[in-house]
Amino acid sequence: MFSLLIFLATAENKASLSGSIIDATTSETLIGASVYIPSLKIGATTDFNGLYTLELPAGKYKLQVSYIGYETKTIEVTITGQQKLDLELNPSATELTEVTVTDQIEAANVEDLKMSSEILTIKQLKEIPAFMGEVDVLKAIQTLPGVQSGGEGTTGFFVRGGAADQNLVLLDGATVYSPSHLMGFFSVFNADVLKSAEIYKGGIPAQYGGRSASLLDISMRDGDNQGFKANGGLGLIASRLSLEGPIQKGKSSFIFAGRRTYADVFTRLSPKEDVKNSTLYFYDFNGRLNFKLGDKDRITFSGYYGNDVLKNKEQLSWKWGNHTATLNWKHRFSDKFYANFSGVYSDFNYSLGSFSGSNNLEWEARINDQTLKADFSYLPSKRYNYKFGLSSAHHTIHPGFIKVTGSDINTSLKLETQRALESAAYASAMISLSDKFTAEAGLRYSLFQNIGGTNNQYEEGVPEPVYSRAFAKNELHDGQHGLEPRLNLRYLLGDEKSIKMSYNRMYQYLQMASNSTTGTPLDIYFPASSSIKPQLVDQVALGYFHNFASNRYELSTEVYYKFMQNQIDFRDNANLILNEQLEREILSGTGEAYGLELMLKKTEGKLKGWVSYTLSKTTRTIAGINNGDPYRPRQDRPHAINLVASYQLKPRLQLGAAFTFASGSPISIPNSSYEHNGLVVPVYAERNGYRLPDSHRLDLSLTLDNKKKPGRKWESSWNFSLYNAYGRQNPFTIQVRQNADNPKNTEAVQMSLIGTIVPAVTYNFKF
Repeated sequence: MFSLLIFLATAENKASLSGSIIDATTSETLIGASVYIPSLKIGATTDFNGLYTLELPAGKYKLQVSYIGYETKTIEVTITGQQKLDLELNPSATELTEVTVTDQIEAANVEDLKMSSEILTIKQLKEIPAFMGEVDVLKAIQTLPGVQSGGEGTTGFFVRGGAADQNLVLLDGATVYSPSHLMGFFSVFNADVLKSAEIYKGGIPAQYGGRSASLLDISMRDGDNQGFKANGGLGLIASRLSLEGPIQKGKSSFIFAGRRTYADVFTRLSPKEDVKNSTLYFYDFNGRLNFKLGDKDRITFSGYYGNDVLKNKEQLSWKWGNHTATLNWKHRFSDKFYANFSGVYSDFNYSLGSFSGSNNLEWEARINDQTLKADFSYLPSKRYNYKFGLSSAHHTIHPGFIKVTGSDINTSLKLETQRALESAAYASAMISLSDKFTAEAGLRYSLFQNIGGTNNQYEEGVPEPVYSRAFAKNELHDGQHGLEPRLNLRYLLGDEKSIKMSYNRMYQYLQMASNSTTGTPLDIYFPASSSIKPQLVDQVALGYFHNFASNRYELSTEVYYKFMQNQIDFRDNANLILNEQLEREILSGTGEAYGLELMLKKTEGKLKGWVSYTLSKTTRTIAGINNGDPYRPRQDRPHAINLVASYQLKPRLQLGAAFTFASGSPISIPNSSYEHNGLVVPVYAERNGYRLPDSHRLDLSLTLDNKKKPGRKWESSWNFSLYNAYGRQNPFTIQVRQNADNPKNTEAVQMSLIGTIVPAVTYNFKF
């Protein structure tokens, strides 16, 4: 079938135009830029590599090239055969509200085959109020329908009923296992070096796998290959600086950036000893090198290094961090055939030290991956697009090493290192069956194999393994595999309306162990094995997309249903930390999630932004939990409302606002208690039988750009922000404790991390 379609496509005697669209000042490729021919009413948008392809009859045409925040360019071209044309756009010198957007070119959300996805540009990110003035990708995606925060002070986010570990977060193709700083208040992604961020909630392309809920794909900028530039900001608790410029002008470039919070500098000045001895900060570094080797080859090397540190000199030392590196080679065999080869390294590690009297405890754990990928794209014509590729990832998991030393004790324990090989092959074909109907079908095959180690089998009520086998260090065993079909359909109902449908199946072979109601960086990863089956999720979604008022407004409506198999959870009172028999604590079953997502976006004018609403439900049914009856996991939140807006008050003055509302998370609270040996023991009637109070918050920001002077390269602005503008005490968790007046009774007390208004001032500059 594939061969026949390729033959039919190449048999068409038509001309073609292809190339890239770049920023004229920096040579940075532009993702999602549009090329449009009004006389034919056809167009194309650039892909994630900044490339476009148009198939059209030979002739002379006017070409319109546009991108948000850039001047629209109109040129005349004569096309006689297969031609290559790279196009440059200049950043708009006028306000965005004065840029004229014409014809069908801006209806990409209607015409695009993708659904359940959203691309956020850095310009959009910087218009959303952020905590302490730091632009935050994770906070931004949580304002989209179907995406919810794990709660203030948590490291995860939930997508369409999936758990936090079911999201694949990539930075230049490298997995980021813990994408937050300071327990969720800051993102690990420095916006100064980012190009764009795209999230898929469904309809995930066949080249991606390994997680069952969503994909967040983030890419860094290449850096300016024309001239040196600097960009930075000074805030109340954090500062940042990025530098970029050419290595060889026009051919290669670099970009480096660093951030650090410095609250620890001020705590040392406190007269209180407990504050003076406490430290909490993070730092991170980003870098990318970009080399153009002629017209057909480009090599990039990028990396990230970041750590969080929490210390109390007398009691605690806690560190965690992510480290990634990506080497990428893009090669163009022809104007229609491309290849992308990558070598990727990612590492997440954490350590905990506790000091109590004369005894010291040290605990370390980590997970790291080494991945090789090869992706190919073949675009024989406008109507056909083929992709295929291979990947293989080597996972190494160090579940934990603990060492206790002191005057009366000296012992250590190291859990067995777990290794696995995760491989995949995929192919997909996008076919335009008519001017209105387009389909994309893909198939991914994934294979997961454990390497070495010991295979233990357990039975209920038997303390020791009933079966145990040790494998050689590099021996592959217990292979698990599956086919993952993908399907996307789009039918145009007119120039500004369409309906779309998607289906995808996803296998997840890496799991995360956490019995915390809040989530912490100390959660433990473990692989699928003969006794732990991979999670399997099937999702189908249907959507209606409608633009109106000359594409100034975009309306989207989606409904979805997910059926989840081999969903894991843990026994009541499970011991997950440094447990050599973790499999005994794990239970598995099924789950369901379904919902309705609405979003209205305004893309032009002085007032821009969006409002979204999500109505959803998710349940789990696992034997051994909640008496085998369905229960609500903590990501079940029936209602979520988000409002994001920016308003250009004056040419140099912009107001931003973000309001969020979400139903409270399910939580387990004892409904009775009994006394045993002088202690009050709580009794739980059901898993997650209660719900935290609803949470809501308003954030505000005001940005004042300083006056620009002719010939002066220095540009700056002031950002004033209010996080939690009306001082809402949103619930973090509920703590059950003994009543101080009557110790035989217990009481539930709501805990909040932030219950006051948090103001911030940031001075941003660039030159």
